[in-house]
Formats: sequence, structure tokens, C-alpha cells
Amino acid sequence: MLYREAGDFKTTYAKDQQTFPIAFDRRGYFLTLIIAFLVVPFLVNDYWLNAILLPFLIYSIAAMGLNILTGYCGQVSLGSGGFMAVGAYASYKLMTSFPDLNMIIVVLLSGGITALVGGLFGLPSLRIKGFYLAVVTLAAQFFLVWLFNKVPWFYNYSASGQISAPEREILGYAVTGANVLPWVSYLFCLSFVFVLAWGARNLTRGANGRKWMAIRDMDIAAEIIGVDPLKTKLTAFAVSSFYIGVAGALLFSVYLGAVEVGEAFGISKSFLILFMVIIGGLGSIFGSFAGAAFMVLMPVLLKNIMVGQFGWAIDLAAHFEFVIVGGLIVFFLIVEPHGFAQLWSIAKEKLRLWPFPH
Repeated sequence: MLYREAGDFKTTYAKDQQTFPIAFDRRGYFLTLIIAFLVVPFLVNDYWLNAILLPFLIYSIAAMGLNILTGYCGQVSLGSGGFMAVGAYASYKLMTSFPDLNMIIVVLLSGGITALVGGLFGLPSLRIKGFYLAVVTLAAQFFLVWLFNKVPWFYNYSASGQISAPEREILGYAVTGANVLPWVSYLFCLSFVFVLAWGARNLTRGANGRKWMAIRDMDIAAEIIGVDPLKTKLTAFAVSSFYIGVAGALLFSVYLGAVEVGEAFGISKSFLILFMVIIGGLGSIFGSFAGAAFMVLMPVLLKNIMVGQFGWAIDLAAHFEFVIVGGLIVFFLIVEPHGFAQLWSIAKEKLRLWPFPH
């Protein structure tokens, strides 16, 4: 009986079109933010940070980026891992070339550089689409990984080919390096997630979002009514790549600390982010979070149950994880193409009518 809009009157168009029109949703949203920013930092430890929280936050940003391109604009991409590598290597070069540059600026500039690269690889989308565009972005994935492997300038001529994040501080607290406090790296990534999620929500609800969805639904009709396909598609590629580049910079500098491009940003990373979007829900910001949470929590849960409780071998548990993910993807594509986001929306609609018949 609590989940109702009865008595929650709207006196302006803006209030009627707000993201959370029901008061119960708004209170839940602000409560979640309060817990995330003011409670979790006092409870977080190294295990929860490295196993769950940081991967969830970082992959949520990457999933939002791919969802903008694939879910909202309808442009298929299999190059997310390569664009994450661009963000990671851009942050490494900025950190080593400009030691006094603020870490927030480093991450944002890394996203901007990735946006330029993503826009460049998005040019073929003006002529091709569907399967052929997926092949082009897959080629971008392999080309970028090859580039970072074969050009020593990107890893500062290191003999191992590995890049390591130098220590950087914000307000006297280290955010990269070996002496980072768990709550500092958590709040650093959470702040980016909050700002970028807010930005993505506003972008997708504004003029750009409507143009993206018009191109997604029927590009020829969208062009007839005045939507510029060149500007719209390149904007989607650039914004998507910016988000993915930020995720790559955070993954390298804050989470991993040291990476080798083939291992950290291979094709499996691109498929992982794509699976997050498919399972979470195409064209949904909430779906990006739901998909990231599922893909991060599931391996931890399987390891604790299969390895810890039943004594299975680690490699067997890893193979079983692929079976579950594959089965879920087939299930959602057939039964519910909009993923967890649509299931959550249906559950809320039923809750609003409960206990009356549906």
C-alpha cells in the first residue's frame, strides 16, 4: 500500500516528467545515495572493495557508455575493450608526462581522448550498420590492442610492456599507488559514477537522446524528419567512448594499478561489457547498473558456493559461469529482450496495483 502515486500531485510539466514521478521512488533514490556516500565508506574493507565495489562501479560506467551507443542509438559495437585501453593508456601518458596534473582532470582528459578515437572509428557507421558495423568495431578492438602492444612509446619503452600507475593524491589522500585507503578509492569512483549517471540520464531524456532513439528505431524516417545522421551517430560514438574511456582510466589507475593490454583489455572485456548491457537491459540506465551488478556478483557467488562449499575445482566453476551467462543471454533475448530493467519495471507496475487483480 506504500507504493502509490495517489495524493502525489504535479503542478508543472517538469515535475510530471521527472525521472522519479512517484514519491516512494524519490525517497528510495535519495536514501540509496545517502547510504552509498555516507555509510558504505565506513564499512568498506579491502575484500569488498576489490572483489565487488570497485569492479561494479567501474563496469557500470562502461556499461552506461555502451548502452548509450547500442541501447539508445542502435549502433552495435564490439570494441569496448579497445576503447577502455585507450582510456587507460591515455591516463598513463598524462600521469607520467604531467606529474602535477590533478587526477580528476587526468580521468576526464582520458575520456576526452577516447571520445576522439571513438568518433574516428564511428565514421563507418554512416555507410554500414548491423553485422558489418559490429565487424568494424571488432577490427578496432584488435587494432588498438595491437597498437598498444607494438608501439613502445605508449608504455614508455618499458622492457616488460606493462604500464603501472604512479601515485597521485587528492586533498592529501592517495587515490592511486600502493598506499590507497579503501574508502578513498571507493568515493573517488563513486563520485564519477554519480556524475556520469546523472549526465547520461539527462542526455537520453533530452534532444540528443530523442535523436539517438529516432536513428535506432528507423534511421531513414529520422533523416526525413530532420535528424542529421552524421552528427547524431558520431555524437553517440563520442559520448559512448568518453564513458568507456573514463572506465578504462579508472580500471587501470585506481583498481588494477598495473596492466598489460592483451590481458586486461582483450576481446573478452568487450564481450563482458556487452553481456552486461544485454542482461541488464538495452536502452536503460538502470539496466546498466543491474547488468554490471549481476556480472560482478555472479562469479563471486559461484566461487563461494562451488569452490568454498562444494569443493569444486576453480576452473570447473569458471566454465560453469560461462554456461550460466550463455544461458541467461539466450533466455533474455527470447523471453525478455529488455533484460532486468524490464522485469523490474513490470514488478513495480504490479506492486502499484497490489492487492487488486491485474
